[in-house]
Amino acid sequence: PVFSGMNGSAIENFSCVIHNISFMNCTWQAGRDAPEDTQYFLYWQNSRDDDVMECEFYIKDENGRNTGCRFHNVSIEIEKAYFLVNGSSKDSLIQFYDEYIQLYTIEKLMSPSNITVNCDEIKNDCIIQWQRPQISHSNIDNCFRYEININYK
Repeated sequence: PVFSGMNGSAIENFSCVIHNISFMNCTWQAGRDAPEDTQYFLYWQNSRDDDVMECEFYIKDENGRNTGCRFHNVSIEIEKAYFLVNGSSKDSLIQFYDEYIQLYTIEKLMSPSNITVNCDEIKNDCIIQWQRPQISHSNIDNCFRYEININYK
């Protein structure tokens, strides 16, 4: 595709992570050749049926330039979400950056909860139980694999 705008002006290192079930943070760096007055704006669409929305809560650097966004109440849909970051400068045209992301692949899982350990010294065994982490898009247990490290002291 042919992008209008100055080469090297689009954002770089775009990444997003979902945490605590419904919060999403996206961050990026200004294009290395972008003019100093360039400001960036993030738009996203969670699914084809949703409206395109601009970021509500921008993260700014020390110069007041948008370098990230915080989202609340994000739900993970089956299809890919679409992200677009465009920029504006009074001096020149800024290239846009866009990407499709399958949101479940960027979800940072919470730890298992309600961990209990019951040991029986006579039988010389222990039963360890826990609840699987909460995730926003599935109630299926078979997605999870657990590893237990036991250190004897």
